[in-house]
Amino acid sequence: MTSPAALYMRLTRRVSSLVPDALLLLLARLGIAGVFFMSGRTKVDGILHITDGTYELFRTEYALPLVPPGIAAVAATWSEHVFSILLVLGLATRVSAFALFMMTLVIEVFVYPDAWPTHLSWAAILLPLMARGGGAWSLDAVFGRRLGSGP
Repeated sequence: MTSPAALYMRLTRRVSSLVPDALLLLLARLGIAGVFFMSGRTKVDGILHITDGTYELFRTEYALPLVPPGIAAVAATWSEHVFSILLVLGLATRVSAFALFMMTLVIEVFVYPDAWPTHLSWAAILLPLMARGGGAWSLDAVFGRRLGSGP
């Protein structure tokens, strides 16, 4: 008779073998990119015309120490768009994840410190991307193979 612990271990190994790391990293890339991209879209009209309301938010609610509101508004808006697109493509994944992680830290510390559960969930998605990269199903992996350095 098989013990419950042995049965559990066999089952978890089986499930793990059915879910490749490439899929987990792809879903992480798409999920967190969606969060930041949609946030970026709220700051613009048209393709990338930053709205007056965005500049006002960065003057008031999103005000940061040491960074002028106009610069912060442009940097945040462009970062949310560019790094999200790069994550979807799996291109410069570690750099993009790091940039969005740093943005998350700034938001947590200076803008919405009470929103730590949300920011912690973003960090939990971004950290594996920083540590492991985009995975086998990414442009990073494609270019890595072409350059002979692997995924």
